[in-house]
Amino acid sequence: MSDETDGNLIEDRLVQLGCHFTWNLLIEDTELTDLENRIFDEIEFLDTKYNVAIYNLLAYVKHLKGQNEEALESLKKAEDLIQQEHANQSDVRRLVTWGNYAWLYYHMGRLADAKVYLDKVENTCKNFASPFCYRMQCPEMDCEEGWALLKCGGKNYERAKACFEKALEVDPENPEFSTGYAIATYRLDGFDKATQDSDAFCVHSLKQAIRLNPEDAYIKALLALKLQDVGQEAEGEKYIEAALTSMSSQAYVFRYAAKFYRRKGSVDKALSYLQKALQATPSSVFVHHQTGLCYKTKMIQIKKATNWQPRGRDRDSVNRLVQLAICEFEQTLKIRPTFEMAYIELADMYAELGRHKEAEDTFQEVLRMKVIDGHLQQEIHYRYGRFQEFQMKSEVKAIFHYLKAIKMEPPAFQMDKIFSALEKLVLKKLRRNAADIESLCILGFVYKLHGDMDKAVEYYERALRLAADFENVVGHAP
Repeated sequence: MSDETDGNLIEDRLVQLGCHFTWNLLIEDTELTDLENRIFDEIEFLDTKYNVAIYNLLAYVKHLKGQNEEALESLKKAEDLIQQEHANQSDVRRLVTWGNYAWLYYHMGRLADAKVYLDKVENTCKNFASPFCYRMQCPEMDCEEGWALLKCGGKNYERAKACFEKALEVDPENPEFSTGYAIATYRLDGFDKATQDSDAFCVHSLKQAIRLNPEDAYIKALLALKLQDVGQEAEGEKYIEAALTSMSSQAYVFRYAAKFYRRKGSVDKALSYLQKALQATPSSVFVHHQTGLCYKTKMIQIKKATNWQPRGRDRDSVNRLVQLAICEFEQTLKIRPTFEMAYIELADMYAELGRHKEAEDTFQEVLRMKVIDGHLQQEIHYRYGRFQEFQMKSEVKAIFHYLKAIKMEPPAFQMDKIFSALEKLVLKKLRRNAADIESLCILGFVYKLHGDMDKAVEYYERALRLAADFENVVGHAP
């Protein structure tokens, strides 16, 4: 049989495997370096019993970067860990690793080695009476897929949650499945903007994970942030303090403690934790972004204290803090060029220093990006509208982008702030020209969206009367 025929037969078997090569992990090329950095950080600093999955994912990332020999080393580490941590179920746990071996050897042109691992998978599936030759339906496989999806970013979160949910249906008291499910639920709440019901469900999931993993400081830190989200900051602080007293996963706990205290208003305390986190994980996008937000918060505190007109030393402090924030946001984007919110924050800071060309270029870059999350799109258009209104003095462009934000589905998480900005700007235009039909129509439309039908009708009727008067004038013109 020719090599080409043999290769085709092997590929027919490979596509039936359940592993990183077949899970359709959505990873942009520009995200690979950041993903690899986050994997290394997790290996070194996250104290967890669930390390097999991360070495399998590292192998796949190494392959995507063209580093197949390093990928093989990662798979060997995954195999060693399976033997240490899951000796009683090692063959089931090895299925993903063996699948990755088979694909990797296939890409390296080592077809005989690929066939060896395909045979291993097939024999194991037979032993466990799987209805499939090269795949098993079992919670361990669902869990491993869930971890891979969870690590690969927001586009994969829904599928990650579904994987852990499926695993928990088989084994609802499994600590690993519960941990994965709680993290996926937390990430989705932050990514999609939570509702009151999803907030309560997320808190329950995190508390369930802590019940099954009482020493897990990482989950405690996530629960603290979620409790802060739902207005239970005092209870959240107890969990943060408990996480900080533990020596477990400290680099990660410092990150989340910093976010907690920044949002509480204790910015200097937040910065002290971020400095500790940065020493351990200097390539962390999260740490650089949060540090930038801290400098921005301190800048706003000074501006508020000076009635938004800082002078002398206060102005110098504002400029210094803005420049520090710019450095952090630029570093964030250097590591992860697809981080949309970092573009918005960076553009705002450029605008703060009057660097309007750089601000415009930065906004345009994020506006060109394919943003899937509707809430994030709304935030981008809202912030760009603010830039056009207050920095560039373009009311037309500001209204255009406020309208784009307000018309997006689902309704904006912070619809009130978008509605307020648009209402104020259009009313200002009407005060200058009460016969502005377009502004009257916009207000009618906005009040209709906001559910205030009386006001909507009022402004639509005013616009219709003015339009009719205009037609009469035109009709009687000589």
